[in-house]
Amino acid sequence: MKRISILLSFMLCALVATAQVTIKQVTDGEFSPKYIHSLTPMNDGESYTQLVEGKRIVRSSYKTGKEISTLFDVSTAKGPVKLSSIDGYILSPDESHILLQTETHYIYRRTFTAVYYIYNVQNNRFERLSDGGPQMMPLFSPDGNVIGFARDNNLFVVKLLYGNAETQVTKDGERNKVLNGIPDWVNEEEFSTARSFCFSADSEMLCWVRYDESHVPVFDMTMYSSDKLPYAYSYKYPVAGEQNSTVSVHSYDLKNRNTRTLEVPLDADGYIPRICTTSDADKIAVVTLNRHQDRMDIYMVNPRSTVAKLAVREEVPCYVKETAYTQLKFYPGHFALISDRTGYQHLYWYNLNGTLEQTVTKGKFEVTAFHGYDAATCRFYYTSTEESPLRRAVYVTDRKGKTLKLSQQQGTNQATFSKSLKYYINVYSNATQPPVTTLCDNTGRTLKTLIDNATLKDKADRLFGQKELFTLTTADGIELNAWMLRPRQFDATKKYPVIMYQYSGPGSQEVTDSWGNGFYPGGALESALSEEGFICVVVDGRGTGFRGAEWEKCTYQHLGQLEAHDQAAAAMALAKFPYIDTKRIGIWGWSFGGFNTLMSMTETTANGAPVFKAGCAVAAPSSWKFYDTIYTERYMRTPQENPEGYNDCPISRASRLQGSLLLMHGTADDNVHFRNFTEMNEALVQADIQFDVQTYRNRNHSIYGGNTRKHILTRMLRHFKNSL
Repeated sequence: MKRISILLSFMLCALVATAQVTIKQVTDGEFSPKYIHSLTPMNDGESYTQLVEGKRIVRSSYKTGKEISTLFDVSTAKGPVKLSSIDGYILSPDESHILLQTETHYIYRRTFTAVYYIYNVQNNRFERLSDGGPQMMPLFSPDGNVIGFARDNNLFVVKLLYGNAETQVTKDGERNKVLNGIPDWVNEEEFSTARSFCFSADSEMLCWVRYDESHVPVFDMTMYSSDKLPYAYSYKYPVAGEQNSTVSVHSYDLKNRNTRTLEVPLDADGYIPRICTTSDADKIAVVTLNRHQDRMDIYMVNPRSTVAKLAVREEVPCYVKETAYTQLKFYPGHFALISDRTGYQHLYWYNLNGTLEQTVTKGKFEVTAFHGYDAATCRFYYTSTEESPLRRAVYVTDRKGKTLKLSQQQGTNQATFSKSLKYYINVYSNATQPPVTTLCDNTGRTLKTLIDNATLKDKADRLFGQKELFTLTTADGIELNAWMLRPRQFDATKKYPVIMYQYSGPGSQEVTDSWGNGFYPGGALESALSEEGFICVVVDGRGTGFRGAEWEKCTYQHLGQLEAHDQAAAAMALAKFPYIDTKRIGIWGWSFGGFNTLMSMTETTANGAPVFKAGCAVAAPSSWKFYDTIYTERYMRTPQENPEGYNDCPISRASRLQGSLLLMHGTADDNVHFRNFTEMNEALVQADIQFDVQTYRNRNHSIYGGNTRKHILTRMLRHFKNSL
């Protein structure tokens, strides 16, 4: 018996030693953490709802985490059709009705069509929102009696108190010409929004942004089919320096059906990234930007008189960060604004007239999220980097500046507060700890652990490589935050090849004390690469985020120059680790990371030797002249204004590229067009540079679906194994 036990123990140890992380396991989601999804705080401030397996909407307690009731169940709800599942839901303001989302079909990153049903919670019945075809971005009026939605570039309203009577608000919508209430491609993509309409606080006026894209250039994208000839998918896409949609703001009176054009001051080539309901029925907030995006105005517009009054003008060096409008939040009589006007991103509290009532936070750190203001206690709840740019903690501060840290553990915390702000659900992780979801009260006390991901933690501890956060100092004295993953069976006496992954885009961050490190969470992909004998390193260079505006905006008007220099300098600085072979370093990235991979592979040492022996660029922009207006001009201005900045790009550097390159791209990339791939391809051919390519039929910027993601990462691994 003793010998059998010893034998079994030996076999178990051998099994653990030979077990390894594979790319298939990574892309199959075997190492994906568990989360609470589709969480919606309820009005009582004591509970929240979530969609369970697409079949039930359940209500749970913030205090206990236990399920209280079921608001909707596909198996018992009555309606005109039999629903097998739903894709999402929207609660009405008073929570008496729920919009059920079904038959979802995505258009671009954020926009989609769906068939919605109006569900009555009390009588357990649902009916179609509209019989006229699928809808887009439905929205309840503040009183819950009207639902607005878009269809075929026009706006409609359904009045629940009048037998769900449907009215078409606009009639001039037309594909590739006019859009009402739904942003065009570039506004959706770069302003992170899918809806451009709202109701007034009294629910009597519908207001929206109209986009006239008649003069925006058309881009044709070839789609391929196994059973018919290739065909063109055409849509409007303005590249840097070209014409954008002309935007205007309008209102519709739901009672008398009058339509008005609101007198919002706007440059002829300006933008409207947001339109928002305020607590005042006579004030719709309209946010405008000039084309350079260094001036943001917040107007309070009367939807009846059409008069607009300037509340706040935000002017900062280089460009206004997106958080200024993506995190803009309105409260009774007030709004909260996050701005980097002092050099760091902080929270400001205004009344609706635009008077600054309080600078809520100060210091050399950045507020990353605002969770809410409690009028009863005069307290603000937010998340910031006060501990470290690599970490996130949850705080509360009052009107006198007394601040309390709520989150208890050092790492990264993400909070979702109840509407009463008495409770929050916190998702905590660090570099070696998978996400732990807990229920907390607003003193920071943990009430219950909902998800601990203990199984994943055990698996990762056994199978993932050795992780380390550290700082690199380059030869020119720049300190860069970095992250390293070494093989499980690491031997410090050996020399290892290195694969560096980076994104490097403005305001981004890849190095954090969180489970999010790596291309897949937890460093799962990097662990698969380490099984093949690689050390993986991630470095955030200049231009990345959360170290202040000066650090982030130093790349302004010359994207790629400092970013590429820093990746090369970091690679050379790795020579201080005796176990790293600096003659066998590869680099890769996706999107901006692909662009910076191409730029970095043209960098050399002081004696002209290549820094990177191999690289892989996925879905990479090869010239900013091919990319869209809003993103590119935010950081580069136009090609006409900044020809020198635009001319320094991977295409112009093609003859200087050294190392073994693999280019990969999807042919249906609506974001970074396939044109970037073909033009880089041609530049390298004419420069007599040999390289490898891999394309993916009808795949968009994310290059996924079926076996695709496994294929692309396996192809990349093979390239690095052959080259390094």
